[in-house]
Amino acid sequence: MRKNIILLTALMLCAVLAQAKITLPSVISDDMVLQQSTEVRLWGWGTPGEKVEVSTSWDEAVITQVGKDGKWSVLLRTPQASYQLQALNINDISLKVLVGEVWLAGGQSNMEMPLKGFAGACVKNGTLDAMHAAQEAPFVRMFNIEKSQKFTPQDNCKGKWLSPSFDNALQFSATAYYYASLMSNALNVPVGIINCSYGGTRVESWCSAETCSKYPDVPVDSVGICTGAKYPWERAVVTYNAMFRPVSPYTVKGIIWYQGCSNVSDSKHYADRLSTMVRQWRDEMALGDIPFYQVQIAPYIYGDSENGISGALLREQQFLSCDMIPNSDIICTNDLVEPYERHNIHPREKRTVGLRLAMLALNKTYGMKDLPYSGPRYDASKLSVSADTITVGFTTNNYGICRNYALEGFEIAGEDRVFHAAKADFHWQTNTVTLTSADVPRPVAVRYCFKDFQIGNMIGGGELPLFPFRSDNW
Repeated sequence: MRKNIILLTALMLCAVLAQAKITLPSVISDDMVLQQSTEVRLWGWGTPGEKVEVSTSWDEAVITQVGKDGKWSVLLRTPQASYQLQALNINDISLKVLVGEVWLAGGQSNMEMPLKGFAGACVKNGTLDAMHAAQEAPFVRMFNIEKSQKFTPQDNCKGKWLSPSFDNALQFSATAYYYASLMSNALNVPVGIINCSYGGTRVESWCSAETCSKYPDVPVDSVGICTGAKYPWERAVVTYNAMFRPVSPYTVKGIIWYQGCSNVSDSKHYADRLSTMVRQWRDEMALGDIPFYQVQIAPYIYGDSENGISGALLREQQFLSCDMIPNSDIICTNDLVEPYERHNIHPREKRTVGLRLAMLALNKTYGMKDLPYSGPRYDASKLSVSADTITVGFTTNNYGICRNYALEGFEIAGEDRVFHAAKADFHWQTNTVTLTSADVPRPVAVRYCFKDFQIGNMIGGGELPLFPFRSDNW
């Protein structure tokens, strides 16, 4: 009898000890990168009232208790970045981590697209770059969140921090990898990426039910979410629940974003909904107005018409959203497709996308003001019409416009609203272009590459292209 009591007591003690064990979310694990020189948030779960002790190799320590809800969190001061592996201890859990710069990469398939490419769509030099990743970007780390959808908000997700071995690098988001590797080299620090992307998702997919409930065309109940989407990957709310919400407490420097193709069919709401999504994300992350840098979707023929403009309208909304989102900007990809890719929604050139995002971040976030970060932008205040000629002017980021006397991509129209290719003459003294067409004796409007698929060749400093635009609102 006494032996049975001792055995029962031992089993109960083991059960209590097992229950008392602190657990961590998947994003807090070995090989993680912590944002340097700030207070980072760590969190997890345990038994209410349990003591949680956090200590580090850089002599920071903090103690807290698990709350009544079984959750705990702390803010931990981090040192300056270095390539030295650091120790992070949370009770009996010991982790090896790096300290550097951390960014969240979000969006749909062009952000998800790995270095190995997709079936039927390759990444230019992606496999070769994956082979060299361990040598060329040894201090890049990527946390790939497993693609998932949930009807209820989640506290954890599946994923693992990965170093750039060949096998791992093949799975890395190509755009995010190129961004991170270039940033790591430029800043001379480790760079961590949380890859939160899912092909085919709409902007509404990344918003909470509370946010989407304000949109009359977006159902937020489980039945409506399923029946309201044409394809499963376009469902509202569910990717936010499963993928973003679990990592939203993680401390990052900023967000890079590549999404929009799935909203092309209903572009008129995009700028407003993207800005609302960013505001919601920033509120949940509680890091203030951290940088939000997005990629303008590339040329691609949506539907059957060579002259369609549904993609152009979405790009316009992306451009306009920058005025609605504090501390945000956008890069142009108008020139990063080949003519044969007109029916390929996943263009192969991803390194330059990552490069342009890096140039933008290095200039605007890290103070490298000598780096060009934006191509020319149409300036409506400099538009003038005289007889048969329209003159358009541009704003540039102090690098002007590269002299090019064979400009392509400009069209003008008269009162009949029919656009014709225009002869374009560049005037380098004033950074203006004059446009004429024998088919348009009295022009009233101008467009540049304002079609689903039209590649222009006007560039500014850093070989950055002119953003597509229109002067009309037809």
